[in-house]
Amino acid sequence: MLYKPMSITLTPDQEAWLQAHVATGEFASIEDAARQLIDQRIAELATGFEDDMAWAKPLVDEARKALASGDVLTLEEHKARNAARLAALRR
Repeated sequence: MLYKPMSITLTPDQEAWLQAHVATGEFASIEDAARQLIDQRIAELATGFEDDMAWAKPLVDEARKALASGDVLTLEEHKARNAARLAALRR
């Protein structure tokens, strides 16, 4: 595959980090490191956006069950409970 050259500007910290990891042999070169790290981040973002809210489904299901069973607080009850908790912490 042919690559079109591209120039990027790294911060001194980024360059130092890359050089240190190249020096340990983790990467063959700064260019290799940049490619690998960019590929990894792209893969993370691609999978992350598809499942971004998957972690919330069990919480939403639990909240729906609580609502259906009447296990809820009014806003006023919630505020009173939090005020009591804060007052207890201040003692």
